[in-house]
Amino acid sequence: MTILHARNVQKHFTEGRETIPVLKGIDFDVARGEIVSLEGPSGSGKTTFLSILGCILTPSSGDVVIDGQPVDAKRLAEIRKRSLGFVFQQFNLFPSLTALENVEYALNVKGMHGRDARREAERVIAAVGLGDRQNFLPRDLSGGQKQRVAIARALGGNAPILLADEPTANLDSVAGTQILDMFRDLAKQENRALVIVTHDHKVRSIADRVAKIQDGQLAA
Repeated sequence: MTILHARNVQKHFTEGRETIPVLKGIDFDVARGEIVSLEGPSGSGKTTFLSILGCILTPSSGDVVIDGQPVDAKRLAEIRKRSLGFVFQQFNLFPSLTALENVEYALNVKGMHGRDARREAERVIAAVGLGDRQNFLPRDLSGGQKQRVAIARALGGNAPILLADEPTANLDSVAGTQILDMFRDLAKQENRALVIVTHDHKVRSIADRVAKIQDGQLAA
């Protein structure tokens, strides 16, 4: 069942009087439980496309449907809260908050508060194997553990779609393999769709398919 659907997605930016095309008409679908490795050289448009799928940017033209809901500029925040989890390359953890508090804060932003937010944060922290580290500050965690916190934050609230931007880029090979194994289990055991923007060819070991963006278009 398709949960993420994009048709003829185009994006351009304007600098002065010049219009710079970044995406030139992309068709893209992802099903529940599917892992897609989204690859391409720097400047190809893959991060811009991921930002559109993540309701951070809107396309200049084209259609995007996420979990049955057409995306428009007025509903970006609503769709992000309900349907999307985003794993960033740089972790983006708050240094003064513990691992548990980082996850709980993300749930607060999604509209979950109080005991419900605390229980959900504890659940997802345990799910990523950090139950014994939940009260540690980011400075006391390894790179792999920080990425696990970032994944837990994305998992909170049971978002059916996970988007990850270079999630193994800052990890050593052992931690990177552990994170990829976790992604595979999340997609297959919890039936979540997962799109990973990456330069890391190890991602192909867990991907159901590889999509390549070249010069703003999906390569044949």
